[in-house]
Amino acid sequence: MMGRAILLALGLSILAIPPVMAGAPEASLLPVARPVDGTGARPDFVTFVRGAPGVSRSLRPQARPRFLKGLPVGAQPPEHLVPVATRRAGSVCRSREIRGQRLASIPGKLRGCGLANPVRVNMVSGVALNRSAIMDCTTAKALNKWVKNGVKPAIGRRGGGLTGLRVIADYSCRTRNNKPGAKISEHGRGRAIDIAAFTLANGRAITVLDGWRKPRDKKLLKRLHRAACGPFGTVLGPNADRYHVNHFHLDTARYRGGAYCR
Repeated sequence: MMGRAILLALGLSILAIPPVMAGAPEASLLPVARPVDGTGARPDFVTFVRGAPGVSRSLRPQARPRFLKGLPVGAQPPEHLVPVATRRAGSVCRSREIRGQRLASIPGKLRGCGLANPVRVNMVSGVALNRSAIMDCTTAKALNKWVKNGVKPAIGRRGGGLTGLRVIADYSCRTRNNKPGAKISEHGRGRAIDIAAFTLANGRAITVLDGWRKPRDKKLLKRLHRAACGPFGTVLGPNADRYHVNHFHLDTARYRGGAYCR
């Protein structure tokens, strides 16, 4: 009798165990420790198999770049504080033809110098400047107008066409011709640029210094000089004085009697 009772109790215990349901997880549902690498250190972030869905980079918050520190989130830093590697030359002065960057205001070291809303221009109407030039938007627009309507048509297909301008002076806080006690130059107000040569697609450069002595180049250079008289308020070249034998000085100063061109 006692044996039968034991067998009956065992049978009831087996019947009390719930059956395995289809689709139940085969692995333990207990949390498993993250894997470690060969050094025994846990990885900084999860690495997924290439091609598999998931996060491929660290989800840890990244530190803000140094040039953004101290600025409210979303605020744009002054252009001169942004590293060159992160700058992208876009359109400025509300013109797609003028490429460059906006800059922070430039205080004047001398009385009368300085620039409130400067831009650094790299290209106008598809023509590159050999180096970026700082100026105001009025001067940038005058430069673009001169290149587009005067310089490019005058040069035409000569040497494959115009590709560059050689700039030797732009914004500079100084007096006229660097003379002590003279009035502040238009360069000191960001209203002037000096062009010394015009670069062609074939690599040749038509320089003001040498070209003014060659009949064919001089004829072209005089035409370019005349074309600047209008977009710019002042145009000075080799015939003006000894300070301009090697370049065209172009500025946007305006006079009651009209443009001053020599």
